[in-house]
This record gives sequence, structure tokens and C-alpha cells, in this order.
Amino acid sequence: MLQKFIDHILCILPFEEEICRSAGLSATYVGHPLLEDALHLCPEWFPVSNEWKFLGNGDAFLRKHGLPAGATIITLLPGSRLQEVTRMLPIFLQTMEQLKDLFPELLIVIPVAPNYHVKAYIEKEIASWSLSAILISGTSIEQKYDALRASRAAVCTSGSAVMELQLAALPCVVAYRAHFLTEWLIQRRTKLKFISLPNILLDAAIIPEKLFQECTSENIAASLRDILLDDKARHQQIAAAGKLFTLLRLQPRVLTGFSASPRDSCWPSMIAASTILGEAKTAKTG
Repeated sequence: MLQKFIDHILCILPFEEEICRSAGLSATYVGHPLLEDALHLCPEWFPVSNEWKFLGNGDAFLRKHGLPAGATIITLLPGSRLQEVTRMLPIFLQTMEQLKDLFPELLIVIPVAPNYHVKAYIEKEIASWSLSAILISGTSIEQKYDALRASRAAVCTSGSAVMELQLAALPCVVAYRAHFLTEWLIQRRTKLKFISLPNILLDAAIIPEKLFQECTSENIAASLRDILLDDKARHQQIAAAGKLFTLLRLQPRVLTGFSASPRDSCWPSMIAASTILGEAKTAKTG
């Protein structure tokens, strides 16, 4: 059916290409877009190395904001859409309140999505918090990864945010609530064991997921305590992050319509553009 409407599929996950081809669809694995964050921040590196270089400079973030090296920094990523943020941020705050006695130097960092209404809501909310919070621009790659590297843990609402945390080797908890009807439909119609991409790709519950009715401040706080206090739990997530990006890494390719260095030929956007040009050329000559 899809063959009638689709000439070629650009896949961002390695297993998708094989699935498409087995269904008779032309497809190319072009790489996950977040790999470009690594290539942007590490111009001397491209993902054919056997060793993954995690992103960010935590010391630079601490110096910039005058923070002590012993501070317990937790990054909160409540989402990018206002409806999502208004639902999740209060739960995240309740979680932090439960941790503040155990971690007196607790500090919160929130990368804010480029959305005026989201930014205004978060600024209004944190003004009444008893905990210190630093807002940073979610659009600045350098600031974001420096903040993540300075953090001890994070809580996020899945999506691409959890992949960014993996790029910085930051242990995290995935937490999510939706409208009760949405939750009801998902629980009855989906067969997925996990919702976060790292867990799906590695087929293991590496990152704790607190979803729907389990998404309570008590449950999230319990998982965060494990990550903050148990070195084994921390190292398990960090090791899994390395395996994840080894799985996603790209090999240099010959690009149609471009003269590119080996490093440039590993950019997902370059591979995607080259694939499109190649398909257009084939269609024109065919």
C-alpha cells in the first residue's frame, strides 16, 4: 500500500531500514538528528571511533554561575509544549521538595524550550519555589550540555530530551502523565514494554520509567535517590549510554552531489540530503 505513495524513507534508527526493506519499501538509515549535537560540539571527532565522547563541560557551567563543586544539581526537562509543562512541572517540583532535606546543596537547572508561553509559565512558577533554580536557554547547545554535565541526575518527559541526557552521560528518570483518556488508550492498545528510546533500542529497563499512575513525586524521588546515592545504578546508565551511541553511530559514506570529508559524510543532515538528491537523480533519469 505505502509503495504507491512513498519513493524512499529516511530512517533515523538503525533497525528501521531493515524493517522498511522487508516490507518492500526503499529506505536509508541516515542517522539520528541528535548525533549532530556531538559533531557540532566535537569538531575533531566523528562517530566511527570505537569510543564515544560524552558532551559538555560541567566545570565551565559551575564557574559561570559561581556554584560550588559539591552542589547536587538536578536538571528538570518538563517538556516543550505548554500543556505538557503545566502538567509535569508541579510533579517535578514536589519531587524536588522530597529530596531537599537529604541533599541540602540541591540546585535545580531547567533548560527552557523556545516557546514564549512555556518560558513565562516556568518563570512564574519558580518565583514561588523554596529551592534555587537556574533557567538556561534550551536552544544553546553549549549551555545545555555544560549544564547537563554539571548535573548529578535529571528528570525528563521522554522524547528527544532523554537522548540528549544520554549524550551527556547523565543518569535520569523518565516520567510522564497524559490526559486520562490518552493513558487509557495507550495502556490498552500498545504492546511496547518501554516508552524511552534508550530502553527500546537496548531492550532493557536501564532508565527508570514512571508513567501514568506510577508518575508520582514519591516514585520519582525514590528512583532519583537510587541514582544519586548508588554508584552501581549510576554506572549502569552511563555504560548503557555508551552502548546506545555505538549502536547509532554512522560510517562515512560517499555522498551524492557533495564533495565531503569523512567527518562531514557522517552528518545525518548531509546523508539525508545526499539520499534525496540521489533519489531525485534516479527518478529524473528513470
